[in-house]
Amino acid sequence: MIEAVTFDVTGTLFAIPRLGEIYSAVLARHGVRVHPHDARRLIGVVWQELDCLADPSQDRFTAHPEGERGWWMRFLERFCEHLGVPPPSRFVAAELYHRFGTAEPYEIFPEVPQVLDALARHEVRMGVVSNWDHRLPGVLEQLDLARFFGDAIVYSAAAGVEKPDPRIFGEVLAKLGVAPEAALHVGDRRLDDVEGAMAVGMRTLHLTRGSAAGDLRDLSGLPGLVASERAGPPGRRRPRPVLDL
Repeated sequence: MIEAVTFDVTGTLFAIPRLGEIYSAVLARHGVRVHPHDARRLIGVVWQELDCLADPSQDRFTAHPEGERGWWMRFLERFCEHLGVPPPSRFVAAELYHRFGTAEPYEIFPEVPQVLDALARHEVRMGVVSNWDHRLPGVLEQLDLARFFGDAIVYSAAAGVEKPDPRIFGEVLAKLGVAPEAALHVGDRRLDDVEGAMAVGMRTLHLTRGSAAGDLRDLSGLPGLVASERAGPPGRRRPRPVLDL
């Protein structure tokens, strides 16, 4: 029986719809011109590059010699290398770091508050598992989402490891006080979320927003799935790595 549900954050609970626009506007104030569409595309390219270099057995942000701010400075330097412009000043990196540490750039997906409310009413314990730096708790608090998760907000910069490392999932399970087979993890990345959670024995659902390629297109049906699983006949309450839909 499902006793707890854990969530990825970016792409699962909220989006960053103005990501390219914010980078474009901040860089323009410092003499770097890039169209918002190109900025968003390059952010994805650089993230993929650095993601391929990351070692899940340690957190990329705190493992940087200059900490998480240093990692984001390197991110911005690589972004500018793709543009063929000189490295930006640390003032640019500092402004971007501050902007994305507030609620302003993020947009909660429409169904999320109602889904979390429904799960809370049914006394389903909830947590977060995310590859994020130390700004995450503050962002969730400002978005009024932190109240659903209590102290089960587990993120790589605090855990010291990243998804799909099993230790980060083990930490959230310990905070929630549930066995792996009694917990369901929902996320939008197959390796980090689905395979990572399955490796510790959790059930998983792959969220692919706007596409039928995964298990869920959005989270609206999640409370019903959890409720039906909790109410099913005892003979059907068997540990399964993935929910059958």
